[in-house]
Amino acid sequence: MDSIQQLFKSFGLAMVGTMHPRMLWLSLRPFLIVSVLWGCLIWLTWTPALEMLSIFLTTSVFTSWIQDGLIWAGFENARAWIAPLFFVMMLIPLISISLLVFIAFTTVPTIVKVVTRQHAYKDLERKKGGGLFGSFLYTLWSALICLALVMLTLPVWWIPPLVAVLPPLLWGWLTMRLMSYDVLAQHATSEERDALLHQHRWPLLTMGIVSGMLGAVP
Repeated sequence: MDSIQQLFKSFGLAMVGTMHPRMLWLSLRPFLIVSVLWGCLIWLTWTPALEMLSIFLTTSVFTSWIQDGLIWAGFENARAWIAPLFFVMMLIPLISISLLVFIAFTTVPTIVKVVTRQHAYKDLERKKGGGLFGSFLYTLWSALICLALVMLTLPVWWIPPLVAVLPPLLWGWLTMRLMSYDVLAQHATSEERDALLHQHRWPLLTMGIVSGMLGAVP
């Protein structure tokens, strides 16, 4: 019961803080920067990437069955749009992971500084249990694990129920990992951070999954 009360209290404080103009800008800035960077990259690589992917999908024994199955099911023009669809499905995880990593490095530390200036956190002690190098290694390792899980599960994303379940789960897990570390890096020792993550792992995972689901809403 105490955990639920703490969760709602934290949510209320977060909602109040989010309405501040600076917090709104910090929330929107990563999306704008990542959108511009990926937009330029996609614009430069779209045509050659589709050509390479189309050749791979046609000649590979691992993927040619997908096109044959779609044609057998009545999608006669499958060869025309299967490569763009594959390309977009490969881009979505990469964009999502890069966005979370960018937020963890550039936005979370600033937000933590803003939040800790609130009266409710005036007695919070800075124990500096994590640093930039530790955050980099932790972020890199977590992103690689998530990317490996995405590559392993990507074939079943074609199944309609799973495409709405797997991405939020993966983004929720990665969000929990990255944000928990960076939020606690300056205000907890490494032992305290590990204990808190273990003690509150399910509420943190739930918050991450909810965030992932909200991110999946069009």
